[in-house]
Amino acid sequence: MESVLTVKQRFGIIGDNPKLNRAIEKSIQVANSDISVLVTGESGVGKENIPKIIHQYSHRKHAKYIAVNCGAIPEGTIDSELFGHEKGAFTGATANRSGYFEVADGGTIFLDEVGELPLSTQVRLLRILESGEYIKVGSSKVQKTNVRIVAATNVNMDEAIKKGKFREDLFYRLSTIIINIPPLRDRKDDIPILFRKFASDFAKKYNMPTVRLDDNAQSLLKNYRWNGNIRQLKNVTEQLSVLEQQRAITTSLLSNYLPNPISNLPALIESDSNSSDFSSEREILYKILFDMKKDLNELKKVIGKLKNENPNFDISRFEDLDSNSVDKLIKQTEFKDDDIQVKEDNFTEIKQDKYDFAEEILEEETLSIQDKELELIVKSLERNNGRRKAAAKELGISERTLYRKIKQYDIKL
Repeated sequence: MESVLTVKQRFGIIGDNPKLNRAIEKSIQVANSDISVLVTGESGVGKENIPKIIHQYSHRKHAKYIAVNCGAIPEGTIDSELFGHEKGAFTGATANRSGYFEVADGGTIFLDEVGELPLSTQVRLLRILESGEYIKVGSSKVQKTNVRIVAATNVNMDEAIKKGKFREDLFYRLSTIIINIPPLRDRKDDIPILFRKFASDFAKKYNMPTVRLDDNAQSLLKNYRWNGNIRQLKNVTEQLSVLEQQRAITTSLLSNYLPNPISNLPALIESDSNSSDFSSEREILYKILFDMKKDLNELKKVIGKLKNENPNFDISRFEDLDSNSVDKLIKQTEFKDDDIQVKEDNFTEIKQDKYDFAEEILEEETLSIQDKELELIVKSLERNNGRRKAAAKELGISERTLYRKIKQYDIKL
């Protein structure tokens, strides 16, 4: 059996993360059987390498290998693409057509984004997995095929099954073996190595010196979240290589190419009723503020307990607090679940509606948040050449939310 290092060299896989190595090792182990494999992981982690490894180290390596992006084929034509059709089966079917399962007979088919398959197509696929049989669109003749199926998805399959979007029996047939590819944020030590490789490749491609990171920039690169994973890192490296005249990349230069973490930008958080308890992005901001209130309340209790248990407790050890400010905080501030009460020296008690108090805090920030949101969306669309689906994935939002934002900000594509 080939070593993991040999396989990584052959397929150009970079990194030495234990989870990545384990995924490659499992691929080698299952390659010479015909067992079905499901590759899981976020978009952009490099799932497409696994089926290539499985095919090349299997007894099918001299037969066809076909990769199919199930999410990129319209629902109305997916059955024809996969299983073929007879002449006259539908408008435009002017001749017989062989589908991928017929063409790849004896070889391997990689079904990328398998979670996007329509339910009707899932039934056909299940039949192939169970008996190797299929019927072309517009035909009544049963045909046989002998293919190895490797599928991949970035969809939460448990959720898809619960919502009736994916057949549970098909999932179990596809996932006899599950190989998970870790996200880039879990491979921090691999990030600088990948950057150097991409930088070297782009330097050769564009005939220019290689960009290099200083220590602080490298630290920023390693600790960034990378929602788009390796695909996003490669994109950022290419932008730096092409646009920056300075070849030594500092933190300030690098930060211009890294959007702020999407999870920290409330305006881009999903607000669908199915996935959130909030009806608007503004209410999400309110929740964040109330969470801060709860944290402060807990801090008050902890410090108060410490002071009661130890009269000599030295609050000055806290960098940003002093004993007077904490005493004042404990004595003058009372938090309750349904409202906020603030007691000041000669002021009467002020009671505000739980949302009113946040309005003043948000008033000055609203414009800057909207500006930043617009900037992130525009940059993501530019990076993805206007492809809305790819931009939505990079931003961590649904396509529907992205469409709404494009309309809201009147973004011209």
